[in-house]
Amino acid sequence: MDIKEKIEELVSKVKDDKEFGKKFKESPVKAVESVIGVDLPDDQIEKIISGVKAKVSFDDLGDKIGGIFDKLKK
Repeated sequence: MDIKEKIEELVSKVKDDKEFGKKFKESPVKAVESVIGVDLPDDQIEKIISGVKAKVSFDDLGDKIGGIFDKLKK
């Protein structure tokens, strides 16, 4: 299993599926396991969760910064 690929898959799912995003915030371990379909050791699950959280936060920050620049252009 490619961890980076799974992180990207989960990031897309968190962004595109509001219910899954809510589930991820409430219980990230269960949410990740429901997508990957495999019961992984906790240390691997935590790495995936950290990667998803970092990617989602970074992307949200980029969206906000882009929105600020768009407003300044107007």
